[in-house]
Amino acid sequence: MNGQRKLRSETRGHVNSRSAHSRFSLSGMALVCAVVLVCLILLSGSSRASRPLPTKLTLRVMSYNIHVGVGMDQKLDLQRIAGVIKQEKPDLVGLQEVDRGVKRTEGKDEIAELAKMTEMHSAFAHNLDYQGGQYGVAILSRFPITKIDHRKYENKRVAERRGMLRVELNVSGRTVNFVTTHLDYQYDDSRLFEMEQLLNFLSGVKGPLIVSGDFNDEPTGSSYKLMLGRFEDSWTRSRTKGDGFSYPADKPVKRIDYIFTTPRTTKTKRAWIVNTLASDHLPLVADVEVRW
Repeated sequence: MNGQRKLRSETRGHVNSRSAHSRFSLSGMALVCAVVLVCLILLSGSSRASRPLPTKLTLRVMSYNIHVGVGMDQKLDLQRIAGVIKQEKPDLVGLQEVDRGVKRTEGKDEIAELAKMTEMHSAFAHNLDYQGGQYGVAILSRFPITKIDHRKYENKRVAERRGMLRVELNVSGRTVNFVTTHLDYQYDDSRLFEMEQLLNFLSGVKGPLIVSGDFNDEPTGSSYKLMLGRFEDSWTRSRTKGDGFSYPADKPVKRIDYIFTTPRTTKTKRAWIVNTLASDHLPLVADVEVRW
């Protein structure tokens, strides 16, 4: 009997020993796996950190006065506007005449709806109170917006207050500044005054800078000529054939919508006008190479 007890005790001892050894082995394997996983994560992070940042990149830019989403048929249709944008596949879009909560456009938050339809980031600049809501300019971007700067022009001669919207973007780890604006359509000297303020607002901006908008000024105008003192006109820089007329959409006879770029940090590869009656303006699109 005592021999049987001893045998059972020894047997349990061997079983417990094997169990402890098994637990130790599993614990050791888990520790090794954890160490390997941490090393892989660190190596992956190191690889990403050591990956060189781009020195140049081509961005597709659009400038589009959307006439609050109302087309030449006088119908409000934001889906139609979104369709025009998506068709061109832009990285950056400067929009003018945008409503938010305004009675005439059914109280819609137009930039929020367009951002959702196009699956882009957005920013809005409220320049004027109108019909219970806000009216201004906006930006759509495929890249994250890291900073927003909105300035109103001090031009009280006209009822419709104007302004500019600037955003800083994280483009593959680099910074790009993108601006949209809408200048006065009534008086040449008012546009010139607003343009002087715009250039002053942008005087301290470093690196690639692209400015889009409805400038309500033709190439013979004083505001346009002032802009060329610091920027290049993407249409003429790309040597695109055609007149570049963008207004009115059904029978365009004026070139008043522009994409301007900084000479040292950008270069326009090509530019074109999109034929559509979704607004009273035609969109202007340009492929712009930015350099750091």
